[in-house]
Amino acid sequence: MQNYLSTSYSVVVVNYNRKQLLDSCLRSLEQQEDVTRVEIIVVDNGSSDGSVEMVEAQYSRCRFPVRLIRNTTNKGFCEANNQGIAVAAGEFVALLNNDAEAHPKWLAKMGEAVLADPEYGMVASKVLVWEDPRRIDKVGHLIFLDGQNRGRGTGELDAGQYDTMEEALWPDGCAALYRREMLEQIGGFDEDFFAYADDAELGLRARIAGWRCVYAPGAVVRHHRGATLGLQSMRRVELIERNRVLLVAKLFPWILIWLNGVLYGARLAAGAWASLLGKGEISRFPGLKNKSRVAMALMRADLEALRMIPKMLRKRRDLRGLRKLNTREVIALLMKYRIRLKELSQQST
Repeated sequence: MQNYLSTSYSVVVVNYNRKQLLDSCLRSLEQQEDVTRVEIIVVDNGSSDGSVEMVEAQYSRCRFPVRLIRNTTNKGFCEANNQGIAVAAGEFVALLNNDAEAHPKWLAKMGEAVLADPEYGMVASKVLVWEDPRRIDKVGHLIFLDGQNRGRGTGELDAGQYDTMEEALWPDGCAALYRREMLEQIGGFDEDFFAYADDAELGLRARIAGWRCVYAPGAVVRHHRGATLGLQSMRRVELIERNRVLLVAKLFPWILIWLNGVLYGARLAAGAWASLLGKGEISRFPGLKNKSRVAMALMRADLEALRMIPKMLRKRRDLRGLRKLNTREVIALLMKYRIRLKELSQQST
């Protein structure tokens, strides 16, 4: 059996104007224990805050080699990660957000988990809230049957309830490990997603292709939530909603596509009720004016998604040769890891 101590890893970190967070992220990678064959790939999306200069000045003699890819524009999470994956030399490719800091045994624990079974193509980390590491950000993912996904355990106090290595639906792209063999077979991130739900699309595509995901509780990171666009960003709202629709069109069984309007309406109604109680995602947007802005952002997102659906359906047809799970098995998978409507509506990311 392959030993995780001698396994080679490539860690891809995408950055855009987060110099201080990036510095902390890279310092945590420099301190990884029980691994020796590691390379770090920083993909900068045209930062203007000195991020590139900081990497060149401070990490040219890092314990692990650091490779810098400099983009002149912001190519988004998906394309930038694909750039890093394309040049990665490791047997396994890890992703770490620039707003996350890894525990010293993060890589080793993920390597140990993925090598336990050759069907494991992905590893999910235990992601804790940076400001309050007693609280869970996410430990893998759950999904509602309209395509809205949410982190498993989000907002819960970490009392050991997620300290068992077990199968998960897919990992959060904030802190994940992917088997190179899997990525070569199914491809990387769908660049039409740009950001948000991209990890869901890659993860579900991998599951449909027959790969599995394991959750490694010892692979711990602390995450600054919402640092990319901000939790109240309207563009964030638009991307989450648009990409929910694209995910469904590309990968969901047809029966769930036909039911999507009903399921989406039920989720919106439940979310509206939760907001009246001061709970849920919509409660982040107080007042009628802000809620109207959210409604307009959702409408813009759905219109944008409608224009992109023909392209997603073409991609859906192209994936036929990769499918290992049939329709019944995909539905069973989504049901196994579904999030209850009440929990989803009252939870906030």
